[in-house]
Amino acid sequence: MFPVHETSSPQSGKTSLTTTKTNELASGGLKSYIFNDLRSVTGNFKTSNLIGEGGFGQVFKGWIDENTLATSRQGVGMVVAIKKLDPESFQGHKEWLAEVNYLGHLNHENLVKLVGYCSESKNRLLVYEYMPRGSLENHLFRKSVQPISWAKRMNIAIGIARGLSFLHSLQNQVIYRDLKSSNILLDADFNAKLSDFGFARDGPIGDKTHVSTRVLGTGGYAAPEYIATGHLSTKSDVYSFGVVLLELLSGRRALNERVGESNLVDWSRPFISDKKRVLRIMDTRLCGQYLKKEAQTAADLAVNCLNLDARNRPSMTEVFTTLEQFRTPNDSLRTPSREPGRSWNKSPPSSSYKTTPNTNTI
Repeated sequence: MFPVHETSSPQSGKTSLTTTKTNELASGGLKSYIFNDLRSVTGNFKTSNLIGEGGFGQVFKGWIDENTLATSRQGVGMVVAIKKLDPESFQGHKEWLAEVNYLGHLNHENLVKLVGYCSESKNRLLVYEYMPRGSLENHLFRKSVQPISWAKRMNIAIGIARGLSFLHSLQNQVIYRDLKSSNILLDADFNAKLSDFGFARDGPIGDKTHVSTRVLGTGGYAAPEYIATGHLSTKSDVYSFGVVLLELLSGRRALNERVGESNLVDWSRPFISDKKRVLRIMDTRLCGQYLKKEAQTAADLAVNCLNLDARNRPSMTEVFTTLEQFRTPNDSLRTPSREPGRSWNKSPPSSSYKTTPNTNTI
């Protein structure tokens, strides 16, 4: 993880969402929760309800009434995910505020739905829709988890691209800034949703091409020009998407210090730039169950997303358009699914180019 201290540069004529006062947070239609109620519905944040944790807090399973959204009791009502941030972390508070203000004002099928929040004394919590399949990271890299099929991987890539395209196309552009497989959550049907908007940032305005900021993000995913200069743009997200696309293709982590080729982009360079060798990067857990033409197209797209010159990367809308061609009326007919039938609780409803690769681009 890169440094997490940031000083914002004011942009004339535009107010950053992250400067919104706490007492105005309900304007996005979010429900305000009492800390004791959230503590109760998680069993006093007991470990058996712990479903995730990160640098600034932990995530617990809880339950709310599906109609009123009021807290229920353990095991009764609709399952939600409750993120409890470290009360002593100043950066944690900044992340909490950013998440409330972005997810509280944005609605899209590929963004995790924020239900409500709690701001009480030093306590900062967020209540989200529950994503029963967990993170993309777990499905790609945990050997104990059944591997996801090629069709599902491409559907996940499409969902990520659609979500980023939405953010980049807003009148007040939003740069996600921390795209990685652990921040991509999957619903019961393996639809991808972007989560964790703590590092999100307003995009440039007017004729500006970037915003200047201290570097935040995760090693292996961040664009090289952003790391070197602090210049952040939507093309920074495009680079990160290229890394995630490589993870989907190869089943390898962006960074893995336990193997010799620790950096995925560097390791894959000689393969994805050569049509005769590109299939050598494919995840062996797919057992060859993928369409070679689609794999080649996806690899070509990754090459373009990872272009060292940010200006020559495609937009996320162009990326989405390229990937959308993979979708068919019935994806299950495209390639055999290797996953056994399984019943899951449904997650709560959300309010809702082709390019020729340049072999010298990465």
